[in-house]
Amino acid sequence: MEKMAAVVSDVTGVKAETIAVPLTEDTDILFFGSAVYMAGIDDKVKAYIASMDSSKVKKVVCFSSAAILPSSYAQVRGLLEKHNITVDKREFHCRGQFKILHRGRPNQSDLELLRKFVEEMIP
Repeated sequence: MEKMAAVVSDVTGVKAETIAVPLTEDTDILFFGSAVYMAGIDDKVKAYIASMDSSKVKKVVCFSSAAILPSSYAQVRGLLEKHNITVDKREFHCRGQFKILHRGRPNQSDLELLRKFVEEMIP
């Protein structure tokens, strides 16, 4: 996820932060990265979403990786919408490495596709 967050940061000019850092500023577009482990979203990600203030976030754009599942979008969107946070219908997802499965993913090609996606998402 770090490589993907670095691409988003580079395109937007905004420092990438982990979920250990609470969101305190008003945000027009929050690029939210997540990964699926054991077919679900990590409890720490769920807690972070639950702590988000919907009045501070206008819209969330999801990006993710997973070794087996096609995306974490539906799970993340469901959690965000329960907290009245708008989620863009577009998402970016690519394969992620898990042990020997999909070794090296996301790769350079995946990161270039993410770069194009982010560029299209920002006004």
